[in-house]
Amino acid sequence: MDENAPLLVIVDAANVVGSVPDGWWRDRRGAAERLRDRLAADGVPGHSGPMDIVLVVEGAARGVESVPGVRVESAPGSGDDHMVTLVARAGDRPVLVITADRELRHRVGELGAAVAGPRTVRPT
Repeated sequence: MDENAPLLVIVDAANVVGSVPDGWWRDRRGAAERLRDRLAADGVPGHSGPMDIVLVVEGAARGVESVPGVRVESAPGSGDDHMVTLVARAGDRPVLVITADRELRHRVGELGAAVAGPRTVRPT
């Protein structure tokens, strides 16, 4: 692992947004934009140093724009599959995937990514 490379943080937008029943289902795109803006402002609490944050959106949240500090990627199909692809392409750099999805956690863990739950970036 390249310890000098910036940490790649991949955030499962649907899973993180869905972790708190705050009415997100009425405006999935708006909920993803609020998460994006929170990540841009706060980064990932508990993680210092350089990092690249990628917010993966799918479904009704596709088309959310990137902002400085957060690259948004609209998954062309399954968001989980897209995140696995991003981890696989990361090479030697350290990767942290934020999700509570057990199957996704297993898949990215097999590729060497660290995983953390939604509370890491979204306090309840």
